[in-house]
Amino acid sequence: MTQRALSIDALRGYAIVTMVLSATIVTTLLPGWMSHAQTPPPTHEFNPELPGITWVDMVFPTFLFALGAALPFSVGRKFRKGISKAALSAKALWRGIKLAYFAILIQHFYPYMLSSPQDMKSWMLAIFCFVLLFPMYMRLPWKMPSLARTAVQLVSMAVGIIVMLNLNYAGGQSLSLYTSNIIILILSNVAVFATLLYLFTIDRPYTRIGILAVLAGLFLSADADSASWQHAVLGYSPAWWLFNPFYLKYLFVVMPGCYAGEILLRWYANGAAKEAGKEKTYIAPALVAITLFIVISNLYFLYTRQLVMNLCCSASAIAAGWYILHGCTGNGYSALWRRLFAFGAFMLILGLAWESYEGGIKKDPVTFSYLFTTGGLSFMTLIFFSIICDYYSCRRATSFLVLSGQNPMMAYVAADLLVYPVLNICGITKYFGVFTQSVFGAFMQGVILTSLAVAVTMLFTKLKCIWRT
Repeated sequence: MTQRALSIDALRGYAIVTMVLSATIVTTLLPGWMSHAQTPPPTHEFNPELPGITWVDMVFPTFLFALGAALPFSVGRKFRKGISKAALSAKALWRGIKLAYFAILIQHFYPYMLSSPQDMKSWMLAIFCFVLLFPMYMRLPWKMPSLARTAVQLVSMAVGIIVMLNLNYAGGQSLSLYTSNIIILILSNVAVFATLLYLFTIDRPYTRIGILAVLAGLFLSADADSASWQHAVLGYSPAWWLFNPFYLKYLFVVMPGCYAGEILLRWYANGAAKEAGKEKTYIAPALVAITLFIVISNLYFLYTRQLVMNLCCSASAIAAGWYILHGCTGNGYSALWRRLFAFGAFMLILGLAWESYEGGIKKDPVTFSYLFTTGGLSFMTLIFFSIICDYYSCRRATSFLVLSGQNPMMAYVAADLLVYPVLNICGITKYFGVFTQSVFGAFMQGVILTSLAVAVTMLFTKLKCIWRT
């Protein structure tokens, strides 16, 4: 089975696009729900005591969920083809190292890191970094031995290290392994351990659940008692710049995503296309409305702290969805949505049940309610994209998400390492003051910059210039 799950690509693309959008809008002029819930306007100072989530807080866990959903299609397929667990484990470790290097490299080449105020040198170096990432992470089109491909990657990485060692950074700083992009660093940690956990429980899902239960006990005990052995275990790392045990808490989002990927993979493998189109006509549009309602209502009510109303609305929507999907069996789309909906509903209710624990749902410090709730909402979002991308075949309208999702590393840095520098070099950014005059302009700045970053990513994806680890 070689079919690609476009719904996973679209989900990953949605996470990346909204991630870029949230970083490029002028948040000082926008309402609080356009920022992280714990960094409210007007000061945007971090307040760890403030509970709630916004759409911005959904971005990262959605991407991690998509990471998990992709594992059965990547690692699982390779294992089924006969590649050993040892070889796949080694590849997972190498992937983690390359992601960690990526986190350090891009952080050191962001223009605001290179000089303050930014100048021509910083912009040119950012573009240089963007170009250097191609031989590092792109699958080269020329026929060459695997050893030669690895040599090209290693030489490119060495060039990056040499350049970083010889740069003078803003504030007199120098190259530091502890200066890295936190999002990518967390991703590198989670990607390795999620792959290993999936790989060694590939046919033992209950073992996987048991391991996660033990891990949850470790985290809960470590938080409860700083003198416990659990806190000592999770508080140790041979290299904090590379590995932080507390990042593994995000496995509680990634591994549910892995279950979603397994459901999709089995559905494709069972000849799902044979029964596609036999669904009852009202199911798809009804599910679109229900999944959107569940996501939006949870974000709104959790942000405004209307917890009882949120529980009632979520329970009612879940009941409506279950009523519509009840009895849907076989290999059709409705049977697929029924399985995904059941998992998503369970995760969501579990998250809401934990909501008051740890001071309410929070992104930072991350709470279990946050992990379970966003995991459930990610299931609902995946169902939405399955209907739009696969069932209704809205390929053209969603191509910007799908293509961005197929090239997420480039989409993540295109704005900072290419779009911003080019606009500065061309003298266009001096007119950006117009975006600080109104709420509409504050949002449109993000839309324009995100659109340019997405356009760059789509172009290179269509040219098969895709960065992979």
